[in-house]
Amino acid sequence: MPELQFLLIAGTAVFLGSLVQTGVGLGLGLVAAPVLVLLEPPLMPGALLTTTVVLPLLTVCTEWQHIDWRGLAWGLPARIPGAVAGAWLVTALEPRVLGAAVGVSVLLGVAASLWGHGPVRLTPALLVSAGTVAGITGTATSIAGPPLALLYQHQPAARVRATLGGFFLGGTLVSLLTLAAAGELTGRQLHHGLVLVPFVVAGFLLGRPVTRRLSTTGLRTSLLWVVSFSGIALIARSLL
Repeated sequence: MPELQFLLIAGTAVFLGSLVQTGVGLGLGLVAAPVLVLLEPPLMPGALLTTTVVLPLLTVCTEWQHIDWRGLAWGLPARIPGAVAGAWLVTALEPRVLGAAVGVSVLLGVAASLWGHGPVRLTPALLVSAGTVAGITGTATSIAGPPLALLYQHQPAARVRATLGGFFLGGTLVSLLTLAAAGELTGRQLHHGLVLVPFVVAGFLLGRPVTRRLSTTGLRTSLLWVVSFSGIALIARSLL
């Protein structure tokens, strides 16, 4: 595909995904990953991980005071073994099978959330489990948000965005380093990922006004919609 055509299509997807994630806390991988897979499958997941590391950095810099540091302390280190497992899955399993399995798991998580009657207690066991699963799915599919978003869905809006930003920043760096160590991160992936960074910044700047208008209830509804679409997108991508 010509570089200009790739830049326009992939850049639009990254911009829209950044816009959504700035307001809700996740969504960049959901919107952009299917597009990049259709445009240039060899670029995934390294190119998108390179691009997405910028957005949580911006989020953390602007909303660091709302981060749940205790949650990060338990969940973020757990992403390391998850990332190792995800890198192994990239080399060992058929991508379609992996994507479909993750997609089904995400939808089951949404169903369980809707069935429940209130916020879950953020225990160390749940935080470690969510961090591990996020490491697996983030490294293998570039979509790491659903496990953590489901866990934090009842928390105040600013806390959700800031904490997810912290998870994504540390976790994406872990995934990139793990892929590089496994020989699955190429120079071409890095190049295309860096080229798309300006679209991330534009989406972040335009999405900032949305963050001031979302209540906790509104954020939870938006999160469940975005997470559900991520599951559906993964399943659909596996069937293409």
